[in-house]
Amino acid sequence: MSEQNQTQNIVNIESLINSASARLNDLSYEVKEYKAILDEMLESDTEYQEIEKEAKKQAKLKTIARQKTLNVPEAKSTLEKLKDTQIQLREIKTALSDYLAQYVAISGTNQIEGPDGVLRQIIYTAKLVKSK
Repeated sequence: MSEQNQTQNIVNIESLINSASARLNDLSYEVKEYKAILDEMLESDTEYQEIEKEAKKQAKLKTIARQKTLNVPEAKSTLEKLKDTQIQLREIKTALSDYLAQYVAISGTNQIEGPDGVLRQIIYTAKLVKSK
């Protein structure tokens, strides 16, 4: 690909990114507006307000019962095991991501065959965030 074509492709892609980003912002704003309208409708409905008040009461009772159950030593032990396992899971996912990136860089392919013989594709997820 010539340098001019590559430059034009970059400009085109930047334009698409900017358009998509602007549309994403516009739609996010619309969603917030619609949610605000619905919230106002719910706030003005007395039947809904009464039911919501009762639901909050029940939620408090549920929270108290949950805390009571989770204060048992066996539950505390299980919660600690859960937290440790979740930390290990995050660490393994990060390591796997790093290994896959290395594999793609070294092998030049984005596919890998698993021990079960199934061919898997390596994909990346990108998102746009503001620079600091």
